[in-house]
Amino acid sequence: MAASPHTGVGDRVTAAEIENAVSAAGLNPLRPGASDLFAGYLDLLIHWNTKLNLTAVREPSQIVQRHLVECIQCGQALPEVQTLLDFGSGAGLPGIPIAIARPEIKVTLGESQGKKAAFLREVIRVLGLNTDVHDQRIEKMPAGRAFDAVTLRAVDRMEEVARLGLQRVRPGGWLVLFATAATREQLQGSIDNLDRERQIPTSGLETGILLFGRRSCST
Repeated sequence: MAASPHTGVGDRVTAAEIENAVSAAGLNPLRPGASDLFAGYLDLLIHWNTKLNLTAVREPSQIVQRHLVECIQCGQALPEVQTLLDFGSGAGLPGIPIAIARPEIKVTLGESQGKKAAFLREVIRVLGLNTDVHDQRIEKMPAGRAFDAVTLRAVDRMEEVARLGLQRVRPGGWLVLFATAATREQLQGSIDNLDRERQIPTSGLETGILLFGRRSCST
């Protein structure tokens, strides 16, 4: 892996500190080498964040607590899937952490903003991830392209995007929503035809919820 850029913001988060944060959240230990990849990803995120405003959270340790931990939790909670679309990936959350934590999953990062897509490609290049970037609107994907799972986190117009995301979930696949108790009810109409089989409190946000909805095999 290439040398990490100097962040210039706070203290660099080490691989050991990431492992400790995962343990403190009650999550499973990371696979060998994953914590080093996460540390490299955070270095890149913080470095690029000074130019692109990828996240409003600037302090590295807070990025771990507010963003990274719950994305790792999502990756660990995912069922056995082979393909995943991170819809509106932005800074690569949760797609990059899932790709690191679950390398057997082929992750596609959907991000239509050119500069953010360039950042995602740089992360993939530096970390050597088996991941690709779709840098156009999701609606422009081939009509029949579908995934075993689609994730949505911190996107605008969540109800509308949830409907679009569901169109990219294969029958029997999963739509995974990062929500809160308040937004869960707002999403009700968008996910009526899903079997909401799992709801997990997130580790990074006190009121956060991970919603796992399975698309019926008959739709």
